[in-house]
Amino acid sequence: MASNDRYPNVIVVLTTQWRGQSVGYAGDVNACTPFLDSLAENSIDFTQAVTPHPFGVFARAALLTRTRCPENGISDYYDSLPPNARTMAHSYQERGYDTAFFGKWQLYERDPTSPVVGEAHARIVVPEERRGGFSFWEGFESGFLLNDGYYHGTRLPSPIKIPGYQSDTLVDRFSSFLNDRTSQAPLFSIVSLDAPHPPYGDNASGIEPQSVESISLPKEVPEDETICQAARDELFGYYAHIEATDRAIGRLVDRVKARLDWENTIFVFTSAHGDMHGSHGLFRKGWPHEESVRVPLILSWPLEFRKARRDPLLISLLDLGPTLEAFCFGEAVGDQGPKSGLDLSAAIRLKAEGPEYQLISMPSSPPFDKQCPYAWEGRRDWDRTQVVGEDGQRFTLDH
Repeated sequence: MASNDRYPNVIVVLTTQWRGQSVGYAGDVNACTPFLDSLAENSIDFTQAVTPHPFGVFARAALLTRTRCPENGISDYYDSLPPNARTMAHSYQERGYDTAFFGKWQLYERDPTSPVVGEAHARIVVPEERRGGFSFWEGFESGFLLNDGYYHGTRLPSPIKIPGYQSDTLVDRFSSFLNDRTSQAPLFSIVSLDAPHPPYGDNASGIEPQSVESISLPKEVPEDETICQAARDELFGYYAHIEATDRAIGRLVDRVKARLDWENTIFVFTSAHGDMHGSHGLFRKGWPHEESVRVPLILSWPLEFRKARRDPLLISLLDLGPTLEAFCFGEAVGDQGPKSGLDLSAAIRLKAEGPEYQLISMPSSPPFDKQCPYAWEGRRDWDRTQVVGEDGQRFTLDH
């Protein structure tokens, strides 16, 4: 718990398909991310953060429930979160928090015969009792409408079309929620964004994409003309959505600083999974490779962590729930079984070792082109080559 015993606010920004390599502060020359670069300069940047399942439905369910798939009830792409599922929202509400969710849900019942991209899934109404226990909920089931999407929830009984870029719209909706809020209770909120998920060619809030020819490809992309061209055709739009969403997240943080106690706010930026973009000759996600598995993860809490650092702690999205609870309440309050996430709060405070490995799996094969066509299980081992540092950085060695 914070040293002054005030429960901190907790704000988690969860993006989609934003791989850990694709930010300016990680050295990607294609990525224009000035806000996140500045945030990383004052925060903890977890350089080996991973997703437990490199596909959106599974990753989101694991994050919310703090339990691996399929043990949390999600074993297939079209499964919905069980009505009795316990989520992070329940833990915070039981401690007196206000809880709020904004954006992409992707955990309710969907028609597998309807197009995945489009209005059919975007206009599905998620009933109040299936919103994961959040006291305030405003967003959409799915549909991947990066522009002019449909939104419903606590203030919007039926789906309405709101013009504009999705990341901007959700930041605006979150901001208006903060402006209208009169409660003095601490706030736990998740802001869930589609970007930079396909369709990559959609308008990115007016950001002019780089030319296809100017995109620099990593060495993992084979020197095959067809693969290289396909990768560049994706990446020029991908990086435009990254730039637009970086800008939107900057506005969100400005609003948090204006309306909440930023010093005692835990702010997390991360993604559900990455994307291959031609690396190893593969595209999309679900594959057992770094580009699909490793995600960006920045944690800011000025009251507790004054010194920024790049930390190679091997942390999974599965660990965020119990770790954040431990920061807030002094202990993780949910299930600590073998299929649950780890409380890594002591490791983040540099008072304990982190895990040697993280279990990662694809419970089933989603029925889409380009995606990984098989289920698999594996483990991501800690990369010790990164473990050197100075004054406050982790430098645990083999012993």
